[in-house]
Amino acid sequence: MRDDLDRPVPSDISRLFGSDAIAEMLRRLGTPYVALNPGSSFRGLHDSLVNYLGNRNPQILLCLHEEHAVAIAHGWAKVTGTPLAVILHANVGLMHASMAIYNAWCDRVPMMIFGATGPVDAAKRRPWIDWIHTSRDQAAIIRPYVKWDDQPASLEASLSSMLRSSVITETAPKAPTYVCFDVSVQEEQIEEMPVLPSQERHVAPQLPVFSDADAGKLLELLEAAKKPVFLMGRVSRDQADWDRRVALAEHFDAKVVTDIKTAAAFPTRHSLHVGSPSYFVSSDAAQEIAAADLIICFDWVDPGGTMKQSGVDPDRTKVVNISLDSLLMNGWSLDHQCFSPSDLTLLADPDAAIRAICSAVGLEDGVAGKMEIDPPVRTEHRSGALISIDSLADVLSTALSNEVASYLRLTLSWNGSKCDFRDPLDYLGYDGGAGIGSGPGMAVGSALALNGSGRLPVAVLGDGDFLMGATAIWTAAHHGVPLLIIVANNRSYFNDEVHQERVATDRGRPVENKHVGQAIGEPDIDIAAIARAQGATAFGPVETIGALNETLAEAIGAARSGNTVVVDARVEPGYSDDMAEGMTNN
Repeated sequence: MRDDLDRPVPSDISRLFGSDAIAEMLRRLGTPYVALNPGSSFRGLHDSLVNYLGNRNPQILLCLHEEHAVAIAHGWAKVTGTPLAVILHANVGLMHASMAIYNAWCDRVPMMIFGATGPVDAAKRRPWIDWIHTSRDQAAIIRPYVKWDDQPASLEASLSSMLRSSVITETAPKAPTYVCFDVSVQEEQIEEMPVLPSQERHVAPQLPVFSDADAGKLLELLEAAKKPVFLMGRVSRDQADWDRRVALAEHFDAKVVTDIKTAAAFPTRHSLHVGSPSYFVSSDAAQEIAAADLIICFDWVDPGGTMKQSGVDPDRTKVVNISLDSLLMNGWSLDHQCFSPSDLTLLADPDAAIRAICSAVGLEDGVAGKMEIDPPVRTEHRSGALISIDSLADVLSTALSNEVASYLRLTLSWNGSKCDFRDPLDYLGYDGGAGIGSGPGMAVGSALALNGSGRLPVAVLGDGDFLMGATAIWTAAHHGVPLLIIVANNRSYFNDEVHQERVATDRGRPVENKHVGQAIGEPDIDIAAIARAQGATAFGPVETIGALNETLAEAIGAARSGNTVVVDARVEPGYSDDMAEGMTNN
């Protein structure tokens, strides 16, 4: 990571402006970076970040698209659990970023988004441009999928709103907040730096302690259960929390199911882990869930849909739901999923609940590992064979066997049986809202957060996802962020080919036509050339197993040397049976 980058020459700051106070408040909120694509609506604040703060603490992450700015902050939050700042230009920048904001909302990550509008006072607007970049209620565009928003009309109110946005986004359940500054407030001259609102006097609210009584209720259910199943969903990246999850499952001999939409929550090769992590419930996991007499959902995404797919008998199986998610449910976004049966619903952080149960049974230290963890099965493939998504997984796993790697993202086609997650940072999950184009930006943000950790950041992205967000790679290359991206390039929007095949089959029409309007070819897109155009080190196209082996060795070395690296791996189209069935069943 380059430390010498974008250091401005010293500036005379004897005259102060409203945006200087806003910049100083942003520094005090502790965000190390601010991701933005420039815009005139916050030109005053941009000047203050550069000339008043010296472009450090926070440092500007220049992005080539507003959606990338939000995606980078999203990726950062998935590693750290803390918010980055994002600045968006007026209504147009906010509209550009809206898909990425929805992803962050669905993924329940914190983020401080700041925007700006043209002068609210119409008499101060420049002809044409200020009018089309001013909205009466700008936040209305995103209000259904942010946790809180404000459009303050004075400097004092702006500073207060910034602190409030920080407190709200960091209070569980976490989600983005949005504050829109008036350009006039930023550009007004002030006599002195105002007294900034005190963070010490506005601390984030503490969640109620998980009570002994609630722990007792859970313990009673667990002790009575003969076939308990834990659905491990949105949980922390903390190693001690990870160890307690394993210890609790081992203590009660509970089967554990994880999914691939959320980050690593339990060791996938552990003997108690059932099925493969998947976007939809795998058949093995579904059988275990259906046979359970107690299901405990630890902030699981879509418990109702999971039980419905698994064929759970609600009259025979007791269900416990531990989550704070219901506090964010609204009538616009249906990401709260279907209404789930529950015999006991506890508004609590899932890891806090696990800590309390472990304490109740004498597992305070989360001592785990009494059971064997199976080694991964690595299949040898012929050097001259074409690359499938499964052989890509095998070859990549072998290539990374001497690395401490974090999978930042995996494609929709990834086979969960290839997952070997043994650590909370081994895998960071999907994007929440399934908004294609988020992958490159989120990979950059996660890699930035992992910089200096000793871990190698690795993202496996689909070609459609990469192509929609490719210019996010420039930000990583510009700042010298070590990162390895493998593009599983099947030259198609293959998810939709699967849907077209289902429709054609149902209607008795030619399945051979499923590629029309889906295939990305004629001409072929040179993904490596696009990556090089952003300043990345790029390889490919790679088409055989032998070439992939050689290329990955070189690419990993380049990433370890501090480069942003992209590999174009040409893979044969294909989905696992569970994924294809889950995607197309209705």
